[in-house]
Amino acid sequence: MKNNKGGIVFSTNPDYQYQEENNEFETLPNAQQNFKIWLDRKGGGKVVSRISGFIGTDDDLNTLKKKIQNLCGSGGSAKDEEIMIQGDHRDKILAFLIKEGYKAKKAGG
Repeated sequence: MKNNKGGIVFSTNPDYQYQEENNEFETLPNAQQNFKIWLDRKGGGKVVSRISGFIGTDDDLNTLKKKIQNLCGSGGSAKDEEIMIQGDHRDKILAFLIKEGYKAKKAGG
């Protein structure tokens, strides 16, 4: 097992105590979120709607992903502050996010 201590290997200070940083941060309120909705092509020419710009916890990201999946009736995934929904559902997603009080717009060509 590796200890991930942010690159600290050795300290000359005999009283040094490593303190882990908490990378979890609060989710911004809906009005402060700024989403961009992209249309991407994945391997095999499959189309996905990608929503980027989420700032918050993974739990809140997954909750939003589930709401969008139910709205679109499609599968998807959420990771790295992005949500990917199978298919071209940009218009539905945009309308839903604006109705929920988020700032959102279509991006890309």
